[in-house]
Amino acid sequence: MANTAIRTAVFPVAGRGTRFLPATKASPKEMLPIVDKPLIQYAVEEALAAGAHRLVFITGASKRAIEDHFDTDEALEKLLESQGKPELAQQVRSILPSYASCIYIRQPAPLGLGHAVLCARPAVGDEPFFVHLADDLIDAEVPCLKQMAATYLARGGSVLGVEEVPRRDTQKYGIVEVEPGEDVVSRIRSIVEKPRPEVAPSTLAVVGRYVLTPGIFAELERVGQGAGGEIQLTDGIALLLQREPVFAHRFVGRRFDCGSKLGYLQATVELSLAHPVLGKDFRSYLKRIAATLDGPA
Repeated sequence: MANTAIRTAVFPVAGRGTRFLPATKASPKEMLPIVDKPLIQYAVEEALAAGAHRLVFITGASKRAIEDHFDTDEALEKLLESQGKPELAQQVRSILPSYASCIYIRQPAPLGLGHAVLCARPAVGDEPFFVHLADDLIDAEVPCLKQMAATYLARGGSVLGVEEVPRRDTQKYGIVEVEPGEDVVSRIRSIVEKPRPEVAPSTLAVVGRYVLTPGIFAELERVGQGAGGEIQLTDGIALLLQREPVFAHRFVGRRFDCGSKLGYLQATVELSLAHPVLGKDFRSYLKRIAATLDGPA
């Protein structure tokens, strides 16, 4: 049984977000807002709720806005205070709690998710760690990473967040084959990256949440560069599960694929409806415009 608390969360944020161009030409896709917070803030809040306090961002070109977002801005705070907006000033001040620290590591070239994770090795050290992909926003009563941390502490091995997907979509995900007979948590037998539907071993897809043991670093070095010169995290995990147990965790919550425009819009609507201040008025607005829509969906 594992007894090491997870203190570090890794956020691979070096991607260019080409599916959202031109919006992401000069601003990171992770800074796209859902209601009143950027995607990366939702990600950080989830990691903090799961017990992490060392936040490692694997960055690339045009990502300075992420650093600025989590930096202090005393001038802005004083301005808001002087304008009689103390609550807003406190919101800005509390974006990052005082006990948390940020580390920024530049990924020199876009060499894949596995390479981004490998870049984090000097900051992670010989400890288990989270990997959180901000594109995948998961709305859950118990934060997804917190659910997975509990599984890690109980089972003692790497944990992958998974959910069922339509078979036609298996070629969009890493797909796992698990041992039968278990419900929420299952030991993984094999993992394959983006298999065609007709050859996929299951419809259980890995989404953007991982708890990884430090053993993954040696496996990523072993696997080396694959197609396109990239180092795939899936390939490293495939080697890791030959040496130690790796588990699939079926998280409780709703995932929004904010790497797609439709998923981003869905997240915006759903979280707006749940917003404690805006929700009631926004729901009334949606009812009004729904009455004006004609024709098939």
